[in-house]
Amino acid sequence: MHHEIQKMREISLVYLDRSGGLQKFVHDCKKYNDSKQSYAVYRFIISINPSDIAELDAALGNYILHNPIQAAQIFQSVCFIAIKTLSLIEQLQTEAQISILLKPTHLPPLPSYVLSLSAFPFNYTSQRFYMSEGIAIAMGTVTKYTQGARFLCTEETCPFSEGRFRYIRVHLPGATESATVRNDFLCSLCSSPLQEDMKYRVLGDKQIVEMIDAKVLNALKGYSNDKSHFVIQTFTVFLRDELASKMKIGNHYKIIGIPACVQNGLQATACIEVNSVQLCKANGPSFIGDNFKYLLSLTSSSRWRFTAILANIFASQVVPPGTCNTLKLAILLSLVQTCEKENADYLDLLIVTSDTLVIDRLLNYSLCLLPRGIRHPPSSDIFPSVSKDKHGTGSASIQACSAVLAKGGVCYIGDLSSYKKDKLELLQSVLESRMTTVFIPGKKYGEEADQQVTISVQTNFWSFVDVDSSSKKHIQKDNFLIGQMDVSLIPPNLLDVFGLLIHNEFPLCRLSSPLVHHILKKAINPEAMLYKVSQQFRMQDFEEFILFARNLHVELSSEAENLIQGYYLASRRVRRDSLYGSTLSASALKILISLSKAHTKLSLRNKVLEEDALIAILLLESSLTLKHGKSALCIAPNPVFPFDLNDENSLQERDSYLIQCHQQLLKFIAAYGPGVHINPNEE
Repeated sequence: MHHEIQKMREISLVYLDRSGGLQKFVHDCKKYNDSKQSYAVYRFIISINPSDIAELDAALGNYILHNPIQAAQIFQSVCFIAIKTLSLIEQLQTEAQISILLKPTHLPPLPSYVLSLSAFPFNYTSQRFYMSEGIAIAMGTVTKYTQGARFLCTEETCPFSEGRFRYIRVHLPGATESATVRNDFLCSLCSSPLQEDMKYRVLGDKQIVEMIDAKVLNALKGYSNDKSHFVIQTFTVFLRDELASKMKIGNHYKIIGIPACVQNGLQATACIEVNSVQLCKANGPSFIGDNFKYLLSLTSSSRWRFTAILANIFASQVVPPGTCNTLKLAILLSLVQTCEKENADYLDLLIVTSDTLVIDRLLNYSLCLLPRGIRHPPSSDIFPSVSKDKHGTGSASIQACSAVLAKGGVCYIGDLSSYKKDKLELLQSVLESRMTTVFIPGKKYGEEADQQVTISVQTNFWSFVDVDSSSKKHIQKDNFLIGQMDVSLIPPNLLDVFGLLIHNEFPLCRLSSPLVHHILKKAINPEAMLYKVSQQFRMQDFEEFILFARNLHVELSSEAENLIQGYYLASRRVRRDSLYGSTLSASALKILISLSKAHTKLSLRNKVLEEDALIAILLLESSLTLKHGKSALCIAPNPVFPFDLNDENSLQERDSYLIQCHQQLLKFIAAYGPGVHINPNEE
C-alpha cells in the first residue's frame, strides 16, 4: 500500500506541473510568505479535472473521485515537500498545517455520480464526490467557522506544551464546530488535557443554504387552494470561504460536493459540503411543433391572424375555443414575457370577473406551461421572510416564499380582495421596483448590527378580483364615467402598477351554451378531448411553443416606437384630472413596450412592428377605460376581438377592423399629440 501511495504522490506532482496547478500553488505560497505571519493552517485550493487525471493515471483518478478526503492527504504530502524543498513558506513547520481542498471541475456523466434529492435512499455515508441540482429556497447569513486551530499540552514539562505545531485540528467535510475545537483533547505523550492557542485560530466564512429538488415546483403549481397536506423536504448545503454568498435565493444551481451527516443534539441532518457551484440556465427548445409551423404559414398574409387563432384555440381543455379570447391573448402575452434577466419586460395581469371558478381553472392551466409557474398558497407569505436557522446556530435564515420561487415565471396570487392593506401595500412596492427588502434585527439573531437584505423579484404576477364579492364589501360609487368599472376596493396606485386590467364577464343571462356543455362534459369525464383542436394543439405543444417564443430576442422598429410614443403623449394630455394632473401613470410606457414585444414574440418575429404596437395600445386603452373611463380615442368595448372568429371571413373582417383602428389612432395622435410626427399609411 505504501508503494501505491508513493506512486500516487509522484503522479500528483506530474499532474500539478502539467495542469498549471503547481504554478498557482507557488503563487499562493508567496502570498503567505510575504505576510510574515505564522498560521496554524495554510489553506490551498487545487482544481482537479477528473478526465485529465484519469488519463494520466486511472488509479489516482478513481482514488480522488471515491476517496477525496484521503486523496487530499496525498496532495498535502506533495505540497509540504514542495514547500520545504523550494523554501516557499519559511513559517511552516509541520505537514499537518497544510489544508488541501480538492475542487473537481466536473464529474463523470454517470448515474452513480448523481445524488438525486428526490430519490430514496439519500446516500450520505460514502463521503465521496457527488453532483446534484436544486433550487435555493432559504439562505442563512454569512457566519464564521474554524478552519483550523493549534493546541498545546497543559503540562509545562511536556515537550508539546510550546514551540512546534504538533497538535493541529482542521475542519473536514460534515464536521461541526465542536469536532474541530473543544476542550477534551488529550496529549498523546503524557495524556494531559490540551488547550487551544487562541492567537493561531484560523477563521473562515460559512453560509447554510436550504435547497429543494426542482421537481418540487410541479407540486406548487397545483389545482387546489388547500396546501396544508404538502411538506416540502429540503436538504442542507454548506458553503464555505470563497463559496459563501455565491448563491442567490431562488436560483437553480448544480453543485459538486461531499454528502455528510451533521449531528445537532438528538437530531441528525443529511447535508452536502459543497466544493463547487454552477448556475443552471434553462435552455428552451430550439423548435416548435409542425402544427404551429403550418398555422404560421397559413396566416402569413396578416400579422394579426396567427396570434388571434392562438388565443382562440388556447386552453381548449379548460374552456371552449372562442371563449375569453382577450383574456387568453393577455395570458399568452404574459407567458412569453417571462425570463430571469435583470430589468426584464414584465407583464402583470389583474382580472375582474364574476365567475372565479372558470378564471381560476384557466389561470391554473396556464401556470403549468412554465417551469416556474407557482400558485401562491394563501396561508404563507408571498415575499421573503426571516426565521431562525433550524441548525441551532441562532443566526437568521431568509425564506424564499412564492414570489422568489417563481423567478423567471409567474406567481399566481389568487383573489386580490382577500389580502389585507399591509400586504397590498407591499405588493404595490414590489411591482413598482421589482425589489423587496428583508430586515434582520441584529439583537434577535445574535448579530452586532441590524441588516437589510435586498432581493430581486423577477416574476410576473397574476391575480383576479371577484366583482360579486367585492361589491358586498363596500358601498359602490355613483359617479362613474362611461366605460369605467367599480374597482374602488383595490387601491388606485396598485391598479396602476398592474400591467393590464381585464374585465371578463360571465353574466348568468349570457352564459354561453358551449361553456355550459364543456363544464358538464368535463365534470363527467375529466380526461375527455372534447374538440379536435385539443388533439392537434396539445398542452405539451403549447408548453414547447411558449418556451421557444419567450427566448426570442426582439427589437423595436422606429415606426412602432413612434406610434407608441405618440399614443402615450396624446393619452397623457387627454387623460387629465383637474386636481391630480394626468391619470396615465409613468409605468404605462413600459407596459406598452412590454405588450408590443410580447405580441412580436408570440408572432415568432424578431422586430416589433406597428401591427404589434397597435394590439398593445388597444389592450392598454381597454385597461385604462376600465380604470378611468373612455377617452377621446373612444375604442369599442372589446377592441382586440370585437366579434367571434368562426371562419376565414371573420378573420378578414377583423383585419379590416384593426386597419380602421390604426387609422383612428393616427388621427388621435395628430389631434392630441402635437409635436409627434407619424407618417399615415396611404392605404
